[in-house]
Amino acid sequence: MNTKPLLEQLVQKAKNGSGTYYKITLIENGKSETAVITPANGAQNSYSVAKVFTVTAIGMLVDRGLLQTDEKVCDILRAQLPAGSAPEWEPMTVHHLLKHSAGFGGGCLDIDAENQVPIAGEDYLSYLFRGKPEYAPGTQSRYSDAAYYLLSRIFTAKSGEKMDDYLLKHLFYPLGFREMAWSKCPMGYPMGATGLYVYTEDIAKLGVLYLNGGLYLGKRILSAAWVETVLREGYEFAKTAGGGYGKGGMYGQMLIFYPNRNRVVAYHSFGGDGLIDYLDTVAQS
Repeated sequence: MNTKPLLEQLVQKAKNGSGTYYKITLIENGKSETAVITPANGAQNSYSVAKVFTVTAIGMLVDRGLLQTDEKVCDILRAQLPAGSAPEWEPMTVHHLLKHSAGFGGGCLDIDAENQVPIAGEDYLSYLFRGKPEYAPGTQSRYSDAAYYLLSRIFTAKSGEKMDDYLLKHLFYPLGFREMAWSKCPMGYPMGATGLYVYTEDIAKLGVLYLNGGLYLGKRILSAAWVETVLREGYEFAKTAGGGYGKGGMYGQMLIFYPNRNRVVAYHSFGGDGLIDYLDTVAQS
C-alpha cells in the first residue's frame, strides 16, 4: 500500500505516464493543494471541460425560473433562425442539447479540429439551421460541440446577457477565479463547448460546488435540485467505477469529484494518459 500523500502519488503517476502534465489540484475535506509538474501559462485551454461550466450556467437559469429543459430550442431562438429552417429541427429541446441527442453529426462546430469561419461564416446559428438534422432529435446520442454552442445562444436569449459575462459575476467571481477567457464565435458569443482558458485550481472549485450540492464555502450558488438533475441525467459528468463523477477534455484535461471521499481532483495535461483508473482504485481502498 502506498503511504505517500495522494497528491504525491498522482504527481508520480503523471511523471511516469505518457504526455505532458502541467498542474494537478487536489481538494480533500476542504483543503486545496496544487502541484506544478511542467511550468506553463496559468490559464490553459480546458477543451470539453468547458461544457460543465455551460451546464452550470443553464442550471442557474433553471434555478431562476427563466428556462426549463423541456423547452423547444426553435421556440426560444425563433427570431434568430434563418427563413425556411427545416421543420425536422422543431422537436429539439434543451434537454436534447445537454444530452448530445439534438440531431447534429459528430464534429459539427469543432473549433479545436478546424477553423470554422470559412465553413460557417459569421453567423454560426444560421449555419447550423440552414441544414437538416442527421437524425431525429432525441433518437440517438452523438457528441457534438454544436449543441453546447446553441446552449450559449439560448442562455443569452433567455437572460439578455452573454454567458461568460453572467458567469463572471455569478460564478467566477464568487468562487475566486483568477484570469479566465472563453473563445467566441465571430458574433461574440462564447462557444460553450470548448475554448475556456482557466486555472487548474479554479476548475477544481467547480467540482467542490457539485460535491457540496450547489454550495461553495457555505454560499448557495446552484440549487441542490439542479445538481441532482445533472448527476441523474448525466449532463456531462459521467459516473466512474470508483464512485466519482468526471468530465474530461480533448487533450488530457480532467475534473473529477468523489462524494464518498469528499475529494476533488483537476488537472491539465497535453496527451496525458489519464489518472482516473488510479483515482478510482484509491477511492475504493
